[in-house]
This record gives sequence, structure tokens and C-alpha cells, in this order.
Amino acid sequence: MENNHPIENLMKTTMENIRNMIDVSTVVGDAMETADGKSIIPISKVSFGFATGGADINNKNISKENYPFGGGSGAGVTVKPVAFLVVNGNSIKLIPVDQVNSSDKIVEAIPQVLEMIKSLGKKNKEEKED
Repeated sequence: MENNHPIENLMKTTMENIRNMIDVSTVVGDAMETADGKSIIPISKVSFGFATGGADINNKNISKENYPFGGGSGAGVTVKPVAFLVVNGNSIKLIPVDQVNSSDKIVEAIPQVLEMIKSLGKKNKEEKED
């Protein structure tokens, strides 16, 4: 039998509980299907922290090996949705929840602009053929 210090048991219990709370589906959520066949997958940012502490209580009437132990631990977890992945047939689009700056909006608009340019090119080609 191992002779672990009580603080080790506190830390182990805390980490096991955090591990039970957070798994892959917390970061990449389960896909939801819309009526028109699109799949929407939520993507989240997960942050967590924990603290554990304790002390042996010194008592002159007790031998050093048998000091009583006082300790505690705590943990905190934050789950923040950051984006949604939209899958529609062969296309995949990432939709951020919080678009912070205009460069993000420009990058996201590029596929739509390219589609508009393609459709204009097809329209001009059809007009020339007529």
C-alpha cells in the first residue's frame, strides 16, 4: 500500500472530476441537421483551472508522522461558443459567433464574391453567344 500525502489524493480527485466534465464533444459539439439537409456543428473554446492546497496542522502533543491534515480544492470551467461549422453537400463554411474585426468579415465574404464573379462571367458569356 502506498503512503500518499493527503494533498496528492485531493489533486487526483480534482483532476478526475475535471476529466469527467470535459470531453471532445464539449469542444466540437454534436451535429444538428436542419430541414433543408445542412449539418450545423458547434465549436467551443474550453478553459479550465484548478487549485489544491493544504497544510499539516502542527500540534505539540502529536508525533510529526501523525499531524492532522487540513486541505481543499476547487475547479472552474468555462465553455464559450466560438463558431459554427455548416456542412451543405460538398461545401463547408465556418461561421464565427463573434466577428471582432473587418478583416474577418472580408475573409468570410471571399467565397460569396467569387461565386458572384463566376455567375457574372457565365452571364456575359451567354450574352455574347446570343
